[in-house]
Amino acid sequence: MELLGRPIDERALDARLDALVRRNAQAGNAAIDLLNLIGGHAEGLLDRLPGQVRARLDTATQEALTYAAEAAHRSRGTLGEMPGWRMRALTTVMGAAGGMGGLPTALAELPVTTTVLLRAIQDVAVEHGFDPNEPGVRFGSIEVFGAAGPLSRDDGANLGFVGTRMTLTGAAMRSLIARVSPRLATVLGQKLAAQTVPILGAAAGAATNYAYTRYYQEMAQVHFGLRRLAIDADRDPQDLVAAFRERAAVQRV
Repeated sequence: MELLGRPIDERALDARLDALVRRNAQAGNAAIDLLNLIGGHAEGLLDRLPGQVRARLDTATQEALTYAAEAAHRSRGTLGEMPGWRMRALTTVMGAAGGMGGLPTALAELPVTTTVLLRAIQDVAVEHGFDPNEPGVRFGSIEVFGAAGPLSRDDGANLGFVGTRMTLTGAAMRSLIARVSPRLATVLGQKLAAQTVPILGAAAGAATNYAYTRYYQEMAQVHFGLRRLAIDADRDPQDLVAAFRERAAVQRV
C-alpha cells in the first residue's frame, strides 16, 4: 500500500521529469557503442540469421516471454531481492555461455535470459516502492519490453504505461505478450546474430547481455519512475506520459 504525503511542487516535478527524459535518451548509447565495436549495424544483424530462425523468431520470443512472465515472478520467492549489478553479471555469464556454441546454444539461452531480464525489471519496480505481486506492476514490467530496443536510435518516447488498476487474467496477459513480443523479437534477434559472429561468439554474447540488461533496467527506471512521479505529484499518469513524450520529442530534434 502506498502512503501519500503532500504532493511535490511543479518545480520538483519538472526536474524529475527532465531527469527521466535524459535517462531515457542515454539508455541505448552503450549498446550502440557495443554494436560498433563488434562491427555491424542493427539492420544488418538480423540478415545474418538463417531464414528458418528468422521465420520462427516471433513465435520463439512469445514463448520465451510467456515462460518468463511466470518464472521471473516465482523466482522472487526463492532468490529474494538482487542488486542491479548482480543481475547484469548473471546475464553476462549466461550470454558468454550461450555464445560459445553458436546459434544452437544461443537459442537455448534465450528464454532464460528473458526471464532474468524480466526479473531485473521487476526489481526496479520494487526500488520505486511498488509491489511486484500487484497485477498492474506485473503488466508494467512486461510492457517495458515494448521500448524501442537498445540497438535503435529511437529515443523510446513511445514507452508504454500501464494503469495501476488492472485485473490479472490469462487472457489479458496473453494479449499483452502478443502486443509486446514482435518488438522484443527484433531485439533478441539482434542479440542472437551478434552471438553468431565467428570467434567472438562468447564475448559478443556476454557483452550484448550486459548491455541489454543495463538498457532494460534503465527503461524500467523510466517506466516506474513516471509511475512514482504520478503518485508523488498527485497527477494523472497519462498526463505525465504525454508530457514525457513531448519533452523527449523536443530533445530528439
